Amino acid sequence: MQAISVGLLGLGTVGSGVVRIIENHQDKLMHQVGCPIKVKKILVQDVEKERSVKVDPSLLTVNPADIMEDPEIEVVIEVMGGIEDTREHLIQALRSKKNIVTANKDLMAVHGSELLTVANENGCDLFFEASVAGGIPILRSLVDGLASDRITKMMGIVNGTTNYILTKMSQEGLAYDSVLKEAQQLGYAEANPASDVEGLDAARKMAIMASLGFSMKIDLDDVKFKGITTVTEEDLQYGKQLGYTMKLLGIAVLDGDKVEVCVEPALLPSTHPLASVNNEYNAVYVYGEAVGETMFYGPGAGSLPTATAVVSDLVGVVKNMRLGVNGSSFVTPQYEKQLKDDGEVNSKHFLRLHVHDEVGVFSKITSLFASHNVSFEKILQMPLKEKELAEIVVVTHQASLKDYQDILMELRDLKFVKDVKSSYRVEGSVGA
Repeated sequence: MQAISVGLLGLGTVGSGVVRIIENHQDKLMHQVGCPIKVKKILVQDVEKERSVKVDPSLLTVNPADIMEDPEIEVVIEVMGGIEDTREHLIQALRSKKNIVTANKDLMAVHGSELLTVANENGCDLFFEASVAGGIPILRSLVDGLASDRITKMMGIVNGTTNYILTKMSQEGLAYDSVLKEAQQLGYAEANPASDVEGLDAARKMAIMASLGFSMKIDLDDVKFKGITTVTEEDLQYGKQLGYTMKLLGIAVLDGDKVEVCVEPALLPSTHPLASVNNEYNAVYVYGEAVGETMFYGPGAGSLPTATAVVSDLVGVVKNMRLGVNGSSFVTPQYEKQLKDDGEVNSKHFLRLHVHDEVGVFSKITSLFASHNVSFEKILQMPLKEKELAEIVVVTHQASLKDYQDILMELRDLKFVKDVKSSYRVEGSVGA
């Protein structure tokens, strides 16, 4: 019984997990696919480096050609990260008729359409379940499990770093900077955390999910994103007081033929299932016309959770090889991309203002909102320690993004408004 030979690009956190699972679960894999699976060659930057997993030194190479040009290697697993150089490696592998499994959401968000096309042209599989939400099988569920349904909305926590930071800030009343430092010390945040905390990592994942869930070519440039760097303890406490919990949410909505895809800090009712997803965990809420609401929950990162998704994709590739159907799962997007403009994006909004504490100020603010047909669902008004200033916190009813942005511009020009302190999207109603 001939073994399937695999080439592994990268032996970091996830790559080490892949090696462990393939070695330790060989009986399970044999049962699943009917033949052994072995890692034949591993591309690394330094063959002398100490690693958490022991491998035969003869498997290590610094030369990509040792994998790409080896006719015995039929599957390439990419867990090295990076975009442009990695793209070149994978295109070369596909043109050499090698199937691909990747955990690289950055690559798939930027070059996914091109790589899938090349895979299709060469009769190869390109699977990327591990690129979104680690060990949660969300992509496979969208493509296979919910294939007969029409997905209308996906909303989720898809970045563990920011969820950890917001959880600690909310539960312990800590400042952003101190929690970020702690997250870096624990390994939850990178030394340069910009991709996570500014929302780019989540935006890349949402582009991939929206493309699959809506069968529409959604590019990273189509995703509006904002991170958590300006979130304060005051914002979180006022949200709690009003019955909300803040999360960095990825949101993808299909209305008719038009879509909205965004990533931003948003307030959820504290009773919503996503509000109780804490620390480094991820969860995705999916709304289907037939199935209704479903939620996928689990660890969003880490060596073994992500490696589990990688090896599950490997099993899918090998099963296809034995059936002779590699490359047949490629489906071109069914619908032309149509993005909503700001006038078509509707949601509630949380707004916190510092104003001069004068008679008539609140009525003027109310009049401004009313002139744009926007009303208030919740209102808090408190005096500030600063002399002659008051703080106003409101949650609006549904309003278009365009109308709300116009209101913000006009508020900033008013003499009695000292500062627009913060503004966030609100998803759902407390007590509803």
